[in-house]
Amino acid sequence: MSPETGTAGMERTLTRKGVATRQRIVEGAAAEIRERGIADTTLDDVRARTGTSKGQLFHYFPDGKDQLLLAVARFEADRVLTDQQPQLGALTSWPAWQAWRDRVVARYLAQGRDCPLSGLTAQLGRGSPGAQAVVAELIAQWQGEIAAGIRHMQGIGEIDPGLDSDRSAAALLAGIQGGVMVLLATGQIGHLEAALDIGIAGLRRR
Repeated sequence: MSPETGTAGMERTLTRKGVATRQRIVEGAAAEIRERGIADTTLDDVRARTGTSKGQLFHYFPDGKDQLLLAVARFEADRVLTDQQPQLGALTSWPAWQAWRDRVVARYLAQGRDCPLSGLTAQLGRGSPGAQAVVAELIAQWQGEIAAGIRHMQGIGEIDPGLDSDRSAAALLAGIQGGVMVLLATGQIGHLEAALDIGIAGLRRR
């Protein structure tokens, strides 16, 4: 049973209490990894933090640590978008775009050079189907939110209606990701700020 299949099948059969227990394990594992790092986090650490037995842990994650790490990666991917709300979902004016820009910068400043999602996908293997699916879903949702904002601004005459909203969103997101990679490598936030500022300024040209 693959981690992906196992997780989907498990979630379809869990009781409400089971869903809550599984989520508590995932959130506890995420917190442990943020504090200790992936290499130094063991299943025993997760069990101690979440107050679960070995039997419980393997009931929810029968394929072991990799299945749990995949669930944590999905949790961290969801946090990337949640941390940008409500601004990301309300790109309906230029002040709103500026507020989103500031929210993104603040989020990554707070995170610093330690990116749990990057570490988790590296640990799982970037070529693994599960890790690829998590990252692909994150990028698709993020790009979709930005594209929706562009289309709204086109609708009220603030962005050139001839622009391809999806490609423009993809370009802006690529700049953000590049800025994040520089931040992770050097600790410098300026590249991320520049990517956002120039990307948004480009949208404003009519």
